[in-house]
Amino acid sequence: MLRQVLAPIHPDGWKFIAVAVVVTLILFILWPPAGWAALILMLWLAYFFRDPWRVTPTRPGIIVSPADGIVVSLGTAAPPPELEMGSDPLPRIGIFLNLFDVHVARAPVGGKLMARRYTKGRFINASLDKASTDNERLALRFVPDEGPAVACVLIAGLVARRIVCNLYEGQTLAAGERIGIIRFGSRADVYCPPPYLPLVSLGQRMIAGETVLADRNAAGPIGQGFAH
Repeated sequence: MLRQVLAPIHPDGWKFIAVAVVVTLILFILWPPAGWAALILMLWLAYFFRDPWRVTPTRPGIIVSPADGIVVSLGTAAPPPELEMGSDPLPRIGIFLNLFDVHVARAPVGGKLMARRYTKGRFINASLDKASTDNERLALRFVPDEGPAVACVLIAGLVARRIVCNLYEGQTLAAGERIGIIRFGSRADVYCPPPYLPLVSLGQRMIAGETVLADRNAAGPIGQGFAH
């Protein structure tokens, strides 16, 4: 727990923290009670933008969670049309991130990023299934060295109004590598085509880059893992 609290800060968070520091100092001079409130907000921002190291399993043929949070949806759905993965329903795992989860997203598989599509939309509650189709989103299609393409969709929510991702098409990534951050509460959907078999259940807590979501092999050790 201490490692989570004292984790490094994601680069995207420093500008927010810097503004909070200035506001806090000014308020302490003008009206100390407001300064204490601003200090609490500043500390929360530092906690929100934490970017802890994660150890990603190295076993081939697995999909790891792209986000911290709770599994709120297990079912089948067609991938976003902008990813051009066809209209056939695929197993979909929906993960909801609350305001206290780590919001740094990670690659669900290792391989090449072959599609990166941003779609404008609404900002309804991200825990609802219709958020997957109605909300603003960033859809990513990864093609691993072996196996079919895997889709990961980062979805904005009621509070989250900004999805930050600096990846480019054709970029090669390792499983569990950082792919961006969602501010400030959101959802991540992963589409797992056959022969991937989902291994999680509703209500299960996910750890980005570590929890195995699906596997296309029936048995075998997960592997020692490597840190990001």
